[in-house]
Amino acid sequence: MNQPIEKVKGVGQALQEHLGELGILTLEDLLFYFPNRYDNYEIKPLSELIHDEKVTIEGEIIGEPNLSYYGRKKSRLTLHLQVEDTVVKGVMFNRAFAKKQLQQGDTVTFTGKWDQHRLQITIDNYKKGKAKLDDPIQPVYPMKSTIKPLQFKKIIKNAIEQYGDNIVEVLPPAYLENYKLLPRNKALKEMHFPSNFQLLKHAKRRFVYEELLLFQLKMQVFRKKNRERTKGNSQLFDQFAIDQFITRLPFALTRAQQRSLDEILTDLRSPYRMNRLLQGDVGSGKTAVAAICLYASITAGKQGAIMVPTEILAEQHYASLTELFEGYANVVLLTGSIKGKKRKERLELVKEHQVDIIIGTHALIQDEVIFSNLGTVIVDEQHRFGVNQRKALRDKGIDPDVLFMTATPIPRTLAITSYGDMDVSQIDEMPVGRKPVETYWVKESMLPRLLQFIQKEVNNGHQAYVICPLIEESDKLDIQNAVDLYQQLQQVYGSAMKVGLLHGRLHNDEKEAVMQEFATNDVQVLVSTTVVEVGVNVPNATVMLIYDAERFGLSQLHQLRGRVGRGKAQSYCILVADPKGEVGKERMKIMTETINGFELAEQDLQLRGPGDFFGKKQSGLPEFKVADIVQDYRALETARNDAQTIIYQDLLSKDPSYHALKEHLEKELNLKSNTFD
Repeated sequence: MNQPIEKVKGVGQALQEHLGELGILTLEDLLFYFPNRYDNYEIKPLSELIHDEKVTIEGEIIGEPNLSYYGRKKSRLTLHLQVEDTVVKGVMFNRAFAKKQLQQGDTVTFTGKWDQHRLQITIDNYKKGKAKLDDPIQPVYPMKSTIKPLQFKKIIKNAIEQYGDNIVEVLPPAYLENYKLLPRNKALKEMHFPSNFQLLKHAKRRFVYEELLLFQLKMQVFRKKNRERTKGNSQLFDQFAIDQFITRLPFALTRAQQRSLDEILTDLRSPYRMNRLLQGDVGSGKTAVAAICLYASITAGKQGAIMVPTEILAEQHYASLTELFEGYANVVLLTGSIKGKKRKERLELVKEHQVDIIIGTHALIQDEVIFSNLGTVIVDEQHRFGVNQRKALRDKGIDPDVLFMTATPIPRTLAITSYGDMDVSQIDEMPVGRKPVETYWVKESMLPRLLQFIQKEVNNGHQAYVICPLIEESDKLDIQNAVDLYQQLQQVYGSAMKVGLLHGRLHNDEKEAVMQEFATNDVQVLVSTTVVEVGVNVPNATVMLIYDAERFGLSQLHQLRGRVGRGKAQSYCILVADPKGEVGKERMKIMTETINGFELAEQDLQLRGPGDFFGKKQSGLPEFKVADIVQDYRALETARNDAQTIIYQDLLSKDPSYHALKEHLEKELNLKSNTFD
């Protein structure tokens, strides 16, 4: 399989260069360069054709084809075709020459896009006479070079004829049998030259599973190596003291909180360093779980640290945890604003183990901060910190356990692929008695009424957010939008209330000052870009008004909605949007109907795809040739479970039936032979 591509019959020097442009250098590269779609030239009855899909029909031209011109050098050829007992309209653009070739009474075969409602086909290809159905399923390859499709198919055919028998099966026989998978060589041939749609479906299913299994095996290998490198941090906590602490809480834990807590405590007790992601909606109780986790460390004689992205969030955590830990633990705050003598005193307390829990911003990772015995690190809103910042805090102790928290619900499929080297816990239910935020979708014409509604809420002692969209391509435009809106609202409300402005171009000190004013109700209406998405907890805010809401993804809208509904009063999220496309309208509809962040995240993934969900630039998602992590989530789950069994039961080295898979994995990971022995 590693032979150079020139060994394939018909591949000369020029063709070798063109194939190299496609990344095809070896025989294996060629054989596993799969089609990205298949054209179907199979003729089906009209009743079985699917609207908007590419189809092939056969019939007799009735009447004279009509050629008309429009625009500059543009033409439309319209004709009618007798198919079965139905007249079908055919339309062909910018091929005026076809009028001379297609005459009344001719039997023809047309391929193109089918419009079920109009009984019309927009013709891509045509041929006179009946269709030849030797190969009704034609593969279409992603081509970016000068190689012609027919030439490429011939090279693939030659390669399979020459070397098809050399394709090694990498999956153990038990997997082929249990999952009813095609053998690798047969599946490969079907991917390039499908016999029928049924076998093509089975071939795809086989390679989807193989691809996902190999990916998950790589993840599990890295995970196991990381765990083995971090032995020796078993925290011997006092379970009785933890149970007593939980009974003292002013609320009962939900089942999801209890489940996540049990998973975390198991990690703390294990001899390996915890590397876990805790995700849950805003208000689902992640902080309570984190607090119990910290208390467990304290009972084991260790210190705990929480790192958050903003000073205001650090202060909010400090206030709530000081109250929660009264009589149980000493809590200290350490941020960039704490300077001089006060800072020196707190650093000394941390070093001498006079405090148990340290809460702060990235100030925690500076060299001057020395812990006595750091056992557990919690990173809140982990995506706001860079890898190096997270690593610096981790390195402050002797392999401390690390819990990352995020209020961005990530679909399980993405969590498995993006955080495959981490354990993932989900708090997927809300505490009893929490009032859901009422969400409405309105047009911009209702703005005067919305501003009156905000005035009414403020008169009742509440506050409101007004959000402008942030468009990556034009930061200046966004800020101008926010500034314009800020000035308009100042004019509308005058001295009746104070309006604040927050955007990404402000310095951190200015942002903190504005957020502090809003937190203390010195500002009643905060006009902002999406910088308020995380890190602000203002229970008094009851209105979230989002301009041009169609420009946001569902998950981001949900995050913004999570800024309100934190107090006892009823809260409202109002989406001002006029989406043009169906996807935009569907998003707005889903937002008004669904309050569960995980459900929204799954729907967002379906609508936008994995790249757009995270943002293509920072998604870090693997690119698969055949698998689609959205559509193939069941196969992903199965592959993950199988990979865990294979790695943790050491089957690659113990069971001879796994040796081919072991060799393939070693090659994929560029490891030395016998790595797993």
